[in-house]
Amino acid sequence: MFILKCKPEFLFVPLCPTVRHSLKYFYTASSGVPNFPEFVVVGLVDDVQIVHYDSNTQRAEPKQDWMEKVTADDPQYWEKETQRFLGDQLVFKDSIETLKKLFSQTGGVHTYQNMYGCEWDDETGDTDGINQFGYDGEDFIAFDLRTKTWIAPIPQAVITKHKWEREAGTNERWKNYLTQECIDWLKKYLDYGRSTLLRTELPSVSLLQKTPSSPVTCHASGFYPNKIMLFWMRDGEELYEDVDHGEILHNHDGTFQKSVELDVSSVKPEDWGRYSCVFQLSGVNEDIVTKLDPDVIKTNWGYLFNSECDVLIINLSSSLSLFSHAFGSV
Repeated sequence: MFILKCKPEFLFVPLCPTVRHSLKYFYTASSGVPNFPEFVVVGLVDDVQIVHYDSNTQRAEPKQDWMEKVTADDPQYWEKETQRFLGDQLVFKDSIETLKKLFSQTGGVHTYQNMYGCEWDDETGDTDGINQFGYDGEDFIAFDLRTKTWIAPIPQAVITKHKWEREAGTNERWKNYLTQECIDWLKKYLDYGRSTLLRTELPSVSLLQKTPSSPVTCHASGFYPNKIMLFWMRDGEELYEDVDHGEILHNHDGTFQKSVELDVSSVKPEDWGRYSCVFQLSGVNEDIVTKLDPDVIKTNWGYLFNSECDVLIINLSSSLSLFSHAFGSV
């Protein structure tokens, strides 16, 4: 796909939110899925995978070179992680069988998932934690960090809720983990992977349009981290109507991309100059501002460009699904 890349303008508008770093683990247990591990663990720091475990290999394996640094502080780290995940695998195997009985199921494909972890704002120091479970793609039960109780959104989870709430010591340990231990590990991992996780990369920003009557898409690709804002402005004010925001997607090189569309069907040609697309990256004081200009829009029916523009070939890639930790039997 050909995208027209133009030299952007820069404007100082410090509106982008601060960076919230995260450490999250995703567990997936499955039943009835051929040629796929019955249990998979993926660990992520700021959406970058750091560890993988599955029931086939039964080994916790680093997914980033800088994660090898952890053994300097703890030579037994990877063996401990392996034993932890192996124990969770056994618990999870029992749990999925219990859930199948709870839902009156026998055969078929079934999944039991858990996501848990923490977030930390490196400027304010604010923290948060999450621990939630799902069964067959639907919410099953979630931990309320404030009250140290469990939220059951469906009737089948009420039995588990009562069982787990009787385990006061376990819930207290969960709170300590999510608010303290997890945060400490997150900071360590950020330090190990500083050159990767704390880097800043600005994107190329392009304007695209399929047909003369189609919305104009402002597409930013190649930015890191993914704490960004991308929006349309008119006369210096952010637009909330006639815009459609896309999701932030992964690129194959570890950076991200995002698009936001502007419906120009009611915009008079003489008013196009009042519109601009703004990209803001957390931690960077200069915004990338791209004016709505028909001469620089890449189209499917041909395009015009000036001496400040060049053609860039970009491979638009979709984000890869990461199989999502179950702790405690149901």
